[in-house]
Amino acid sequence: MTLSAPSPYEPLALYGPGFAADPHGHYRRLRDQGPLARVRIAPGTEAMLVTDYQAAVDLLRDTETFTKDPRAWQAGVPADSPVLPVLGYRPTALFSDGAVHARYREAINDTLGLIEPHLLRAEVSRVAQRLIGEFSATGTGDLIAQYARRLPLHVFTAAFGVAPQDSRRIILGIAGMMDSAGDAAAAYADLVGVVSGLVADRRSRPGRDLTTYLLQHPAGLDDDEAVRQITLIMSAGHDPTTNLIGNALLRMLSDTRYGRSLHGGATTAQDAIADVLWRDPPIANMGAHYPRHDTEFHGVPLRAGQLLLVSFAAANTQSPPADSDAAARSGDGAHLAWSTGPHRCPAKQPALLMAITAIEQLTSQLCDLELAVEARELVWRPGPFHRAPAHLPVRFTPLDTLSEQDVRRAPEGADHVPARVGGTPNG
Repeated sequence: MTLSAPSPYEPLALYGPGFAADPHGHYRRLRDQGPLARVRIAPGTEAMLVTDYQAAVDLLRDTETFTKDPRAWQAGVPADSPVLPVLGYRPTALFSDGAVHARYREAINDTLGLIEPHLLRAEVSRVAQRLIGEFSATGTGDLIAQYARRLPLHVFTAAFGVAPQDSRRIILGIAGMMDSAGDAAAAYADLVGVVSGLVADRRSRPGRDLTTYLLQHPAGLDDDEAVRQITLIMSAGHDPTTNLIGNALLRMLSDTRYGRSLHGGATTAQDAIADVLWRDPPIANMGAHYPRHDTEFHGVPLRAGQLLLVSFAAANTQSPPADSDAAARSGDGAHLAWSTGPHRCPAKQPALLMAITAIEQLTSQLCDLELAVEARELVWRPGPFHRAPAHLPVRFTPLDTLSEQDVRRAPEGADHVPARVGGTPNG
């Protein structure tokens, strides 16, 4: 087929402090180029970013024109590109189509489905109370480093049976690969190393944890497949859940609409999370797809194997035309933070439950929380994929340390699977 002329626009960079400080300004400029726009996601690495709501929905649902397998695109990307730990091919549900995707997805869904929501709420509440107790007597804290980042980690590592001494390597590996910095590949490699050791141990010594169940699933995953599904679940669950908690807390602490309710102890977590999922979803740009052949999509020429990313944040905040599917969207059910189509988030409800419970626990115990700096002074984590503050400093009236009865901990090494967890927009 004959394609029309390529876009004359220079690509905007979706990395670095400039984008992190003002992503919506970038999205407004990108929308001026049409439903798709050229962007750079790393030095020397370009993509087409879908900023139009209707185009995003069409892309996410079109399995005939587009594939999730990145290997054709990846062949032209430098091996040391900092985005490959996120976008590079691995045998997981995120990078597969058809029967292969169905096999991996069934194993993931069945594994996560082992755990009941009430156990998730109980586990998150227990961990939340313990974490709050570690800084509640000081009157100050960083709600990212001391709370939002640590809480999902505890739940994930307990669920998969990760040894306590490996927990820090897990979180550093996940954060490093998502930031897409120069050491992203090393961060991902270390994450894989930790999980590989876990899988090898559970092959020889099965336990009562999600790792053991995944290895025993009828899908018959080999060791590498199991390692890759676990790293996918952890990276796609921990970092976005951390960001969702942090972004919602920031919304509650900086938006005057929440002030009176927050300080009065009323439940506002659901409203704040809904706001964040519309305007600042924890995964802002992802949903990688690749044309199976040269084509034209919403009037834009595309090459076979070209990288397309969906801007969930830009699509959600677009003013929709009256005759589009987007014009009928209302409430929290029509935003794209959880994606749509065959790769939509498989664990939306557990992720929401974890975030809501974490915020309710914090605001009920530290009910006079306030930001310790002006909101405009906050630093956001760089990187093309996520939307997350690097730190969230707060102050509050110091509390007496929580009693052992309030912060009752499960015995070390207890044989239990605490909760079903998740939070990926695209799996």
